[in-house]
Amino acid sequence: MIEVRNLRKGFGDRTVISDVSAVMETGKCNLIIGASGSGKTVLMKCMVGLLDPDAGDIIYDNLRFTGMNTGEKKEMRRQIGMLFQGSALFDSMTVEQNVMFPLDMFSNMTRGEKQKRVDEVLARVQLVEAHRKFPAEISGGMKKRVGIARAIVLNPRYLFCDEPNSGLDPQTSLVIDKLIREITLEYNITTVVNTHDMNSVMEMGDRIFYMYQGYKEWEGSNQEIIFSKNEKLNAFIFASDFLRDAKDMRMLELKGRISDQRDMDSMLRES
Repeated sequence: MIEVRNLRKGFGDRTVISDVSAVMETGKCNLIIGASGSGKTVLMKCMVGLLDPDAGDIIYDNLRFTGMNTGEKKEMRRQIGMLFQGSALFDSMTVEQNVMFPLDMFSNMTRGEKQKRVDEVLARVQLVEAHRKFPAEISGGMKKRVGIARAIVLNPRYLFCDEPNSGLDPQTSLVIDKLIREITLEYNITTVVNTHDMNSVMEMGDRIFYMYQGYKEWEGSNQEIIFSKNEKLNAFIFASDFLRDAKDMRMLELKGRISDQRDMDSMLRES
C-alpha cells in the first residue's frame, strides 16, 4: 500500500499539486487520470522520488518515504518497478540485455541466476523468442512488454506505469492493460498507472483518482465512474456527444438489469 498525505508541489510561484491525499491499494491497479497540466505526472514523480514535495508525506507500507535519507531512498527504489512512457529501452542492447540491466545494477546474482530470471520474465510477457532482437527490430507493443519485463525482473513490491498505452493501437493497448492487471494480481503488487486512456480506466481501474487543476477532484472504481455526478469528471471522460450517449445507454442497461433482478427476487419471495 502507498499512502499520499496532503501532498503539495510547486515550481516558483506556480502550485502544481495542492493538498492531495490518496491510498493506493496493494493487489490493485490504481489509476491517476486527468487532463494535461492537471498534476498527475508531478504526483507520480513525487511518489517515486524523482521530485521532492514541498509539503506532505508519502508512506510505503508504514515506511515514511519522504523522511528517508539518500541511502534509504535508494534502497526503497529497488522495490519499485517503473514502466516509462516511451519504454526507455537501450537501443544498443538486445531485449535480453535490457531486461538484465537492473539485475546487473542492483543484484548479486550469478550469471546463471540472472539468465534464469530474465528467461522467466520474458516468458511471462510472451516474448520467449525475442532475446537476441534489438529494440529497432520489434513492434511498439513488444517494446512495452519488454519494458514490463524489465520493470518486474527485480520482483518489485510497487509498479509504476507512465502512460503504458501511449502510441499503441486500441487492440494492442488492451493486451498491455490485461498484462499489467494479471501481473498485479499474480505478484500482489501495488500498481499505479498514469493514463489518458479511458479504455484502460474501464479495463483495469480498480481505484481511480481524477486530478483537476492540481487537486484530487474525485476517486472511485471503474464501476462507480459510470454513475458519477461530478460535472468536471464527466466533462473529462465523456467529452464527445457519442461518449455521452454511450454513457446514457450503459446506465439504462445497468438500471434495467437491477430492475429485472428486483422483479426476480420479488417473484421468488412470493412463490
